[in-house]
Amino acid sequence: MAKRVVLAYSGGLDTSVAIRWMTQEWGVEVVALLVDVGQDPTSSESFDSIRSRALAAGAVDCVIVDARTEMAEEFCGAAIRANALYEGKYPLVSALSRPVIVRHLVDQARRFDATAVAHGCTGKGNDQVRFEVGTHALAPDLEVLAPVRNWGMTRADSVDYAEKWDIPVRATREKIYSIDENLWGRAIECGDMEDPWAEPPSEPYTLTRVSQSEALEVTIGFAQGTPVSLDGVAMPLAQIIGVLNQQAGARGFGRIDMVENRRVGIKSREVYECPAALALIAAHADLEDLNLERDLHHEKARLQSRWAELIYDGMWFSPLKEALDSFIVDSQRHVTGEVRLRFEAPGVMRIVGRRSAEALYDYGLATYEAADTFRHADSEGFVRIYGLGVQTWAARQGAKNATPPER
Repeated sequence: MAKRVVLAYSGGLDTSVAIRWMTQEWGVEVVALLVDVGQDPTSSESFDSIRSRALAAGAVDCVIVDARTEMAEEFCGAAIRANALYEGKYPLVSALSRPVIVRHLVDQARRFDATAVAHGCTGKGNDQVRFEVGTHALAPDLEVLAPVRNWGMTRADSVDYAEKWDIPVRATREKIYSIDENLWGRAIECGDMEDPWAEPPSEPYTLTRVSQSEALEVTIGFAQGTPVSLDGVAMPLAQIIGVLNQQAGARGFGRIDMVENRRVGIKSREVYECPAALALIAAHADLEDLNLERDLHHEKARLQSRWAELIYDGMWFSPLKEALDSFIVDSQRHVTGEVRLRFEAPGVMRIVGRRSAEALYDYGLATYEAADTFRHADSEGFVRIYGLGVQTWAARQGAKNATPPER
């Protein structure tokens, strides 16, 4: 029997052609795996039609897994608790979904007695790293195949190949945009956006098209760092994300335009739509301002950027990431409360309030009014001792540039 391969299948041109190409060129049996991480198909195409395409391309089976709850609760939840923004901007839209898919790739490889898994990534992107490193972390014995890196076909060649084998793809020879989406957001690249000086066109935006002009306030409730309610109504995280994507996106909030440093060493211009991701991370970080002790807060801020970098680099399944997870989870024990957000078109979000029964904010210590409980007299000795080292240094050695320049 031919070697069996489980392919991470999107239903697009590359992975559809990959099924037939691997069958013809490498003599393997291909099981297509479509993992639903929130990339709900359009009304014009269902998952059933995508499954039919995989079978038409030559797959021996096509498995569809609903991983939306898993994606939200385990992966997006962790990103919220970590305030995860790669390079301070990108909330890891694609990067978070890849370890979800990898975990199911390995699971289905075991189920079908496959000796390899495959992906449809090119040689210059980040996803090849995420798929391959993740697979090797979970199943070192599995081979990882990358047909798109090997076949040397252009997009036009791939369209011709699909026509030759009667694969019912919807793609055309002119590829304008490359879009990857899941419940955490949408990643858009290629086309006019490859010029970093050019303003992104409005055409590819869907989540953040302004359709509501009136302002909207929402209250997000957190329990130990995880969103658990919206406007006082308890709901699963996947539902909170969906509602916020709709409500915030309808007011134009959630667009990111950045030049990003890829893991493979090149810079790329990336555009993202992620209303819920940006809103939830901002709200969570604001609640931490209220509830985390100063040194813990500062140390977490230092480590969470490293956490985001690890996820971006495909290291979800790694010892450092696991260790940082332990720190982050422990830091969230008292991050419980509510944050109020206000969305205004076009694209404005403001945090207008926060409260918590576990807040470290003390009105008596903070106020300058009559209710002030701070012991001001204690500050004299504190400031003197705090500055003693600098005072001694100045007296013995002197500061540079202590005199203003002559005018």
